Amino acid sequence: MDDEDHWARATAIVYPIIKAREGITHTVKRNILLNPGPATTTDTVKYAQIVEDICPREKEFGETMEFISAELTKFVGNPEKYTTVLFGGSGTAAVESILSSVIDNGTVVIINNGPYGERMCKIAEIYGLNYLEYKSSAEQAIDMNNLEIFIKKISTNVSYLALVHCETSTGLLNDIEKIGEFCAVKNIEMIVDAMSSYAAVPIDMQKMNISYLAASANKNLQGMAGVSFVIANKDRLEKTEQIKPRNLYLHLYDQYRYFQMNKQLRFTPPVQTMYALKQAIIETQWEGIEKRYERYSKSWTTLTDGITQLGLTYLVPETHHSKIITSILEPSDKKYNFDIMHDFFINKDSPFILVKLIN
Repeated sequence: MDDEDHWARATAIVYPIIKAREGITHTVKRNILLNPGPATTTDTVKYAQIVEDICPREKEFGETMEFISAELTKFVGNPEKYTTVLFGGSGTAAVESILSSVIDNGTVVIINNGPYGERMCKIAEIYGLNYLEYKSSAEQAIDMNNLEIFIKKISTNVSYLALVHCETSTGLLNDIEKIGEFCAVKNIEMIVDAMSSYAAVPIDMQKMNISYLAASANKNLQGMAGVSFVIANKDRLEKTEQIKPRNLYLHLYDQYRYFQMNKQLRFTPPVQTMYALKQAIIETQWEGIEKRYERYSKSWTTLTDGITQLGLTYLVPETHHSKIITSILEPSDKKYNFDIMHDFFINKDSPFILVKLIN
């Protein structure tokens, strides 16, 4: 160790990983998962859940959640300007929390270029929000000229724009930096569902002008399912205090304020899953987000080279492909049977690959 930074890394990252590995009694069988998430996890993340019982109101557990909140924030922003609000629930809980909590009487434009953009529209409809749906291709990049024309034609004041960063159903990667620049000029708050991009694709919330970002523990963080979170611009979030709550459990400001005051969540958190998330964060810090994305991209190249040799085609062109999730067109050959293929992969001992097939 040459300096204080090396010592800090050794104590905060290297030592916890060594201790976690020492606690493994035997390896856990790995399956190939034919889905975009949850992803497979390391044995150290799995075993992190085996802990002594603890009341989630104890100070020690509060410190664990403080660590989780701070480190999740650091992956995408400065903790002095941004904060992470934790929820027990799937990624959709985080998205619903944002839409239901931060939008007042202003109009929100929701970009729909896949099932998860469509899901945001459904949430907005249920809560009676003033929203307009902008439909875009599920395979091609968003046409910025058309988007600007669409927004200019809206008679009411557009205060928010919501979109998915990486569309989980196809692997399409939207250019949130370019859209964020547009939102900055128009004074529009940008809401991003980063479920399938966070902790893989490098994100800088300030540079990209993201006000609110939703993600979860069980995808690129390589943690266990059950924890979702919202990373918010503190100044923007503080201004939502006066908005009348539309629900109880998912109210973003109340969850944020309670945690700031008590270092606890308002409702019982998934305790063991939190410990797994802490370990997953340490392992993400160890690998580094850029290196993780490089690894994912290399696996994507291996996959697409292989399916091309087999005469198969993937849906989204490389120019705006996330290289995280790959949708492959099912072959028309009569000999092809998805169930047989599924059973073959799920029972075969081989490295993990990520495949999503669509009709």
